[in-house]
Amino acid sequence: MKNNVTMRDIAEKMGVSSVTVSKALNDKEGVSEELKEKIKALADEMGYRLNTTAKAMKEGRSYNIGVIIPERFTGDVQSFYLKFHQHITKVLEHYNYYGILQILSEEDEEKVNLPRTYYENKVDGFIILGQVSKAYIDLLTKYEIPKVFLDFYTDYANIDSVVTDNFYGVYELTNYLIQNGHREIAFVGNIYSTSSIQDRFLGYYKSLLEHKIKLKEEYIISDRDERGKFIELNIPERLPTAFVCNNDQIGYELIRKLQSMNYSVPNDCSVVGFDNDIYSTLSNPPMTTVQVDIEEMSKVAVKLIIEKVKNKNKNKEKNDGRVLIKGQIIHRDSVKAIT
Repeated sequence: MKNNVTMRDIAEKMGVSSVTVSKALNDKEGVSEELKEKIKALADEMGYRLNTTAKAMKEGRSYNIGVIIPERFTGDVQSFYLKFHQHITKVLEHYNYYGILQILSEEDEEKVNLPRTYYENKVDGFIILGQVSKAYIDLLTKYEIPKVFLDFYTDYANIDSVVTDNFYGVYELTNYLIQNGHREIAFVGNIYSTSSIQDRFLGYYKSLLEHKIKLKEEYIISDRDERGKFIELNIPERLPTAFVCNNDQIGYELIRKLQSMNYSVPNDCSVVGFDNDIYSTLSNPPMTTVQVDIEEMSKVAVKLIIEKVKNKNKNKEKNDGRVLIKGQIIHRDSVKAIT
């Protein structure tokens, strides 16, 4: 296989014209989606690389997308969002784009500073992964920057968001606990912190309402402060039979704390999480959780941001709004049926 593969090489192998190959690789009209996919697959197989530098100079684009992750969501939970970032960059490559990781520091978020890559015209748009402050969203909106929110949403009607179906995922998870005989069920998470935690709490609450189980204030346990920093978990004096945790890391920390208090999971109480990240398998016992479809969420987010970059008018329109991607329960050993 020669090193410098050209569009003509691909065209000859496919039995189509070089113009057709060019349109397919540049996502232009005039070629069916099926043929585009075949041409792109062959181009990858042959080792073809689009000259994005020359293309960028010609079209006034950088062919880079910034992936912004607030600093407070890195640290201990870094593995989950880095996994997201890896999927995003792979999908971007399919569109001949590159992903530039941008860690948004607490200082820059507070002072409402955009990444330097924006001012230096090194990115065409942003995927914001993890909830940012309202002031920061206002700034992104003011500059009409092509953007997609991933893993959170706001009340801005003209900003596309891609989120897992947090509400239904925890609704099903709580139903599962109730089906296993649990009626004293606590929720662990700061319900004022993010839209994701709020939706997960509401799914939990709906399940309680449907089964005529009274919501107890002492069974709503905060896991972080207003800045998103984790705090010590306050275990209720009267231990519930089950805990619904807003994510797997909190479930992992809760299990460790319960065990330090000489409680056994799931014999004394059951614990479930959300995300299906590494913490769900590191916990002892392994945790029942909801698996987030990171791959599908990344595909949808990238498709939306590329559409916005190509059509700047879409940034001013009400577009897809909130796109929900369904997760699924992964059953492990942290839940015990009780009578």
